[in-house]
Amino acid sequence: MSAREAVVIEAVRSPLVRGRAGGAFSQLHPVELLAQVLGGMVQATGIDPGEVDDVIGGCVTQVGEQSANVTRGAVLAAGFPESVPATTVDRQCGSSQQAVAFAAQGIVSGAYDLVIACGVESMSRVPMFTNQAGADPYGPSVATRYDGGLVPQGIAAELVAAKWDIGRSALDEFAVRSHELAAEARRAGRLGLSVVPVTVDPSAPAVTKDDGIRTDTDVHKLAGLRPAFRDEAYTRRFPQIDWRVTAGNSSQISDGASAVLLASREKAARLGLRPRARIRSSVVVGDDPVLMLTAVVPATLKALRRTGLTVDDIDAFEVNEAFASVPLAWLAETGADPRRLNPHGGAIALGHPLGASGARLLCTLLDVLETGGGRLGLQTMCEAGGLANATVVERLDG
Repeated sequence: MSAREAVVIEAVRSPLVRGRAGGAFSQLHPVELLAQVLGGMVQATGIDPGEVDDVIGGCVTQVGEQSANVTRGAVLAAGFPESVPATTVDRQCGSSQQAVAFAAQGIVSGAYDLVIACGVESMSRVPMFTNQAGADPYGPSVATRYDGGLVPQGIAAELVAAKWDIGRSALDEFAVRSHELAAEARRAGRLGLSVVPVTVDPSAPAVTKDDGIRTDTDVHKLAGLRPAFRDEAYTRRFPQIDWRVTAGNSSQISDGASAVLLASREKAARLGLRPRARIRSSVVVGDDPVLMLTAVVPATLKALRRTGLTVDDIDAFEVNEAFASVPLAWLAETGADPRRLNPHGGAIALGHPLGASGARLLCTLLDVLETGGGRLGLQTMCEAGGLANATVVERLDG
């Protein structure tokens, strides 16, 4: 093994706000949103930005205001020296988790000593799928290989629910759990530890709180919601679907940005930076692209094998709640303790700003480990195309 090790110095994020017209961040250019989070990172750590070897950012809908290497724009907007490079990667919903993996790999290999991994998605200003503009992104060979072609993620969520026989009531109960856990973490002062304020209007107070948590929801209210993805063409193709997935048991469309500062042990010591955690393992896997959302299971198992750990060794799991069916299927397959899953709530309550969500999960995971006294954490993220990243981190005492 390499003697070099990648450690996490800091992880920060913006508040997550609903990605809609009139939402708190709908008047803020995504470059500015990420730039403020990068600025918050500099303020939190006291680093000289000129020391940063690279900035690797994740973004999914790279078109319009999020095109032309949005990460480089944010680096310049944040006032970093022009000598600091930047790139933008797309691993779909796992883009910023992949950015963290690339950063850690660069450190271990010796290519980097100090690097920022980050992500942004302004879903109010750059809606999902606007980069596809009605085009077929897969082509005829994929459609031939997978009879009828790949499907939208909402249909995949229905297929997962059907395969694991996860009923509508179980989906709604999990959604309520997400809101309740997030609300409790907020009441206890554990939820916003990683949040940096974001200014939209200099004449108005900065945005400091997530706005998606619903303290008044319950299973009775959620039971009244109609299925969000019902489509007769897919009913004919997949007769096993009975339409259980709703807006209430799916992640919220959100605007947000996040950033993680990683370093080699040696660089951290030279700069007087205290590591919060070390990266134990980062993996990425592929799985059935029609089911699409199930790769979190083999990704989890691969990451555990790489580290010699078992599911019982992990103190906290962050499994992105793209849809409630995903973490519930993950629980069924891994046998993990449900109490260790998303203990501060997940994307159903907080939101899922695509390119920012992977690094956001790491922010939350570190907060969970530090406030709960845990040592080992694992995060995993389902991604379009049947992909998933998984990362194992170990909290350090200083």
